[in-house]
Amino acid sequence: MSDLRDLFHVPAENGAYLLAHSVGCQPRAAAAALDTHMLAPWRQAGGDAWLLWLETIDGFREQVAALLGVEPASVAPQTSVSAALFTLLSGLDLSPGKKVVLLSEQAFPTIGFVLAPLARLGITPRFIPACEDPSNPATWERYCDGAVAAVIAMHVHSNTGLVAPLAEIAALARRHGAVSIVDAAQSAGLLPLSPAHWGVDAVIGSCVKWLCGGPGAGYLHIRETLIPALAPLDVGWFSHENPFAFDIRDFRYAPDARRFQGGTPSIAPFALAAQGIRTVRSIGQEQILANNRACIAAFEDECGQSLGWSNRGGTLCLACDDPQALSEILKTADYAHDFRGNVLRASFHAWNTEAQARALARFVKQAGAAITPAR
Repeated sequence: MSDLRDLFHVPAENGAYLLAHSVGCQPRAAAAALDTHMLAPWRQAGGDAWLLWLETIDGFREQVAALLGVEPASVAPQTSVSAALFTLLSGLDLSPGKKVVLLSEQAFPTIGFVLAPLARLGITPRFIPACEDPSNPATWERYCDGAVAAVIAMHVHSNTGLVAPLAEIAALARRHGAVSIVDAAQSAGLLPLSPAHWGVDAVIGSCVKWLCGGPGAGYLHIRETLIPALAPLDVGWFSHENPFAFDIRDFRYAPDARRFQGGTPSIAPFALAAQGIRTVRSIGQEQILANNRACIAAFEDECGQSLGWSNRGGTLCLACDDPQALSEILKTADYAHDFRGNVLRASFHAWNTEAQARALARFVKQAGAAITPAR
C-alpha cells in the first residue's frame, strides 16, 4: 500500500508515523475541500453562503451515514464525542429507579467526565472495574440489571485494543430495557461498523483518528425509531423542526436526528472531516484493515512472538517493562508513537508498511524491552 502514502501528508518522513489512534494524517485533498466547501462560498457570497454551507453539513451527514450503513436522517453532526454523549443522555426519559449508566473503567475518560454533571438529573454511573475484561460478555452480564437506563461500550478500547462484544451487550441492554450506546472513535475508519447488525441504539464517534478528518467534527447516530422518544436539553435553532420559523415562543424538536444538532454549526471541521471519510472510503476500510493486520503479523514475525491480535483494534497496545528506553530509541529513529503509562501504542494505517513494522520490532529488541499485550 506504499502508493497510498501519496494520498496523505505524512509526518515523520524519515521514520514512521504510528499515531492514527491519536490524529490521523491529513489527506492531501483536505485543503481543496476546505476551500470548496467553506472558504469559497464565504469569499464569493458572504452572507448568502449559508445555502452552500448547509449543503456541506448535509454532505458530512451523508458520509457518516455511508460509513455506518444507516440513513442520513439518523445522523447529527457534533463537535466531539463528549458533546454527542451529553446531548444523547440528556434526552433520555428516565423513570424512577432506572437512572444508572453502565460503563467500564477502561472506557476513554471523557465518557466518565460527561456523566459527572449529569448527576444533577439523577443519573448515576456504575463502573465495571478496570481489572475485569470488557471484551467478555459475561463481564457486562454481571453488572447489568433493571436499574440500568443506558449501557456505554467502547467498540475498541484505546489503551488495550480490546474489542467489545457489541451484539451481546446490545441484547443485554434490551433485556433490561436500557439504551445501548457505542463509542466508535477508535474503530471508525478501520473496523467494519454496523449498528443494525449489532442491534445498538446509538453510535458516537469523532473523525480525528483513523478517519483522518481533523479535530472538531464528531457525530451521533440514533436508531430512527428511538428518536421521537428523546428530548435533548442541549438544543439550538438548528434543533428546531423549522429553523427559519423564527418564533421565539414556539420550539418544536426536529423529527429526525437534527434535534441533536444544536445551534449554528461550524463549517470548516465538517468540510475537512467529510473529505477524510471520503479518502478512507475511497481506499476501502477492508484494504486498510488488511494492511494493518499484515503489518502486525510482520511485527510478530520479527519479534518471534505471537500477540493474538485477532480480537483487537488496529493499535498495538503493548505493556513494556522499560518504556523510557524504548521511547528514546523510537524518537531517535523518528518513529511517531505514544505511551499510556507503560503501554506503547503504535498504529498501522494505509501509509504504513510491513518494513516499518519489522523495524519497530527491531527497536523493541534493541531496547531489550519485554512486551506483552495490554489488558
